[in-house]
Amino acid sequence: MSKPLPHAHPFDTALALSQDPSGHFSGHTNQAYWNMVGPFGGITAAAVLRAIMLHPQRLGEPLSLTVNYAGALTDGPFELQVTPVRTNRSTQHWTVTLLQNDADGAPVVSTTATAVTAARRETWSLSDTPMPPVPAPQTLERRVMFKGVEWLNRYDMRPITGPVPQTWDGGGHSSLSQLWMRDEPARPLDFCSLAAMCDVFFPRVWLRRASQVPAGTVAITVYFHAGSRELAAAGTDFLLGQAQAQEFRNGFFDQTAQVWSQAGLMLATSHQVVYFKE
Repeated sequence: MSKPLPHAHPFDTALALSQDPSGHFSGHTNQAYWNMVGPFGGITAAAVLRAIMLHPQRLGEPLSLTVNYAGALTDGPFELQVTPVRTNRSTQHWTVTLLQNDADGAPVVSTTATAVTAARRETWSLSDTPMPPVPAPQTLERRVMFKGVEWLNRYDMRPITGPVPQTWDGGGHSSLSQLWMRDEPARPLDFCSLAAMCDVFFPRVWLRRASQVPAGTVAITVYFHAGSRELAAAGTDFLLGQAQAQEFRNGFFDQTAQVWSQAGLMLATSHQVVYFKE
């Protein structure tokens, strides 16, 4: 069982899970990470990964995580069904289903996920996408993108390029954003918090069109390039995040993101597909 410690960080409180004898986990949504109409998608992804990390059969560390947001998650308890479907010498494959009861008490699937954990071994390594030159986070001011969206208060975000448009006039010309980010209050980095931060980027369609149309993530995949040693080295430092779209078409678009440590090490990349409405 995982319980928040007294005066625990809000992130750890939101990810508090209990485990039953069958290996299933249960938790509860947390208003500290509430979005406009439900939980911040990053905290849902983090809860899925936390359940895998707590599973007694887990091999190695996270390599990839794909989360499919099948339906709205409401305020209340939820259950996570976590299954290691196959274990190989170096990799382990997982499926996760998140369920909530409907008004009649029947379980309904809200989120599905797959993941791969792996035993990392030292090999030839190369970074083919180096961290871009940007101003230090200490030279920039913290900004809150929108008032009244609670989860945004859980992060210290300092935009460099491509902030939320100040004027919604349809005059956007680029979908690229760069920002420094870290948990607020500061918290040592781990796989779950890294997964959540891969989803802090606002919808690229807002920036490219300078139009605040309805939008929501359908699915996100996070690839973890760093292990626990590299995450520990990052500590409570700021991380540099960069996101950009590639294609907008027929009500959907995709966006890619990269996350580096302040020391310039690539920690994770992500790719997501997002629904948008005219």
